[in-house]
Amino acid sequence: MNVYLNKFMVYFEIHRLRRDGFTIRQISKELVLDRRTVSRYLSMSEPEFEQMMVNRSDRIKVLSPYESFVKSRLETFRDTPAAQMHDWLKERFKDLPKVSPKTVFNFVSWVRRTHNLPFIKTPREYGMVEELPYGKQAQVDFGEYNMRNTSGNRVKVFFFLLTLSRSRFKYVWFTDRHFTSLLAIEAHEKAFAYIGGVPMEIVYDQDKVFMVSENGGDLILTDTFRAYTREQSFDLYFCRKSDPESKGKVENVVRYVKRNFLYNRTFHNIKTLNDEALGWLGRTANALPHGVTKKEPCSEHIIERPYLTPYRPCSPRPAVPDLYAVRKDNSIPYKGNFYSLPLGTYKGKGSRVALHVEAGELVISRPENKTEICRHTIPVGTGQKIKKTDHGRDKTGSIAEKIADTARLFAREETALSWMALLRKEKPRYIRDQLGMIQKAIEGKDPQKVEHALKYCLEKAICSASDFKAILDLPDTGGKVAPKIRVLNPLSGKMPENALIQPEKSNIGEYEEILNTKTKSNK
Repeated sequence: MNVYLNKFMVYFEIHRLRRDGFTIRQISKELVLDRRTVSRYLSMSEPEFEQMMVNRSDRIKVLSPYESFVKSRLETFRDTPAAQMHDWLKERFKDLPKVSPKTVFNFVSWVRRTHNLPFIKTPREYGMVEELPYGKQAQVDFGEYNMRNTSGNRVKVFFFLLTLSRSRFKYVWFTDRHFTSLLAIEAHEKAFAYIGGVPMEIVYDQDKVFMVSENGGDLILTDTFRAYTREQSFDLYFCRKSDPESKGKVENVVRYVKRNFLYNRTFHNIKTLNDEALGWLGRTANALPHGVTKKEPCSEHIIERPYLTPYRPCSPRPAVPDLYAVRKDNSIPYKGNFYSLPLGTYKGKGSRVALHVEAGELVISRPENKTEICRHTIPVGTGQKIKKTDHGRDKTGSIAEKIADTARLFAREETALSWMALLRKEKPRYIRDQLGMIQKAIEGKDPQKVEHALKYCLEKAICSASDFKAILDLPDTGGKVAPKIRVLNPLSGKMPENALIQPEKSNIGEYEEILNTKTKSNK
């Protein structure tokens, strides 16, 4: 509708409501207008309002000098958005005044109306697609959905969908984790077992679960998924990016699962949800006639099943893990963040570790024997340094070796080993830190004094490196510790008389006499 005609309609509607007895506030609420606008329109006669609209149309626009440029671009590219036109203006004209995006949008809209250059989007041509042969193709897609559990809290579930293109026979499998290559392969195995075979070709999105890179059309698959496709012997077809219409059969099933099965369903656990999904597939999704074929998928599946390649179960083999170079500060970079490693992981140039993501955690292991070194929770965002406190400790060598090395610093090694055994039993989690404190404490100390401190700690069962250090730091008293006697003395220097008063003591005989008297009177 013409913008000026729309303004006139608003003007007449305001005056009509006023004649019907509406107040300015009521008109403002009814038409969703500012009260000042309503007041201004009510104060104007029809000729005055018409003249105001004419003056506005004749008003000089800030971007008028650039009308010819905008017009020429719109004639060539009808689908140009106002945001892109704004950038073109800034690129072409250095003297372009500073205007808001809304001003550019209004100006481009005005140019379109003035020169009859409406927005035209090139439509996509569609043609009828013939039904594929039985056993030829299946389509796969993934989805996610927020459910409510029995406590009313939100739980996100992820699901895998496979539908046979000819019979429209469907399979859905749920999990509570994000899909990885291994998890997607597990879903394929369950789907092939359910449909009773493997189709010749499967259609996918260009998903990171399956692909490493598009590589200009030469798609590079993940090592795990490529090995699996070779073992199961089915062809792959990947849709173009942002082109879901190429696999419309399974796209419709994603909506079907969400609206017909998951909507208002209570989540108990994943096993229960998958059991409920199998029941839904049997009684509804594969039992009711399809909207296009008008045939029941389960009946069509009986015809299609002999055309499928016989299913042979196979267990997916994980691919060789990605290796990352260890930095000199015993850390590794991963997707914009830095993660700490235990001291000693860096063993010179060429030190590498293996990485893989598991349930939202970055698992770091040794590439030669796949022994886990540590794991970190992957944070949100980038540019962060994630470090564990115990990664600052020296963990080279076993604890037994550390204890033996520390005991050799004492004159009586056997006695030191006995005490450190007690220390390890008392503080097993911090034994490395305790041994380090002991080594630092005895540096430069008199060996005889060290032996006295060790003997004292062993006799008194003192199991603390800090207490051992405190005993070593005591001044030398010739082996004897003088007792500290504190004399309490008042400020005046004299003992007050009340301090010598002894409290009176009751005679137990008096209580016995009272009790005997009461007993005789009761008799």
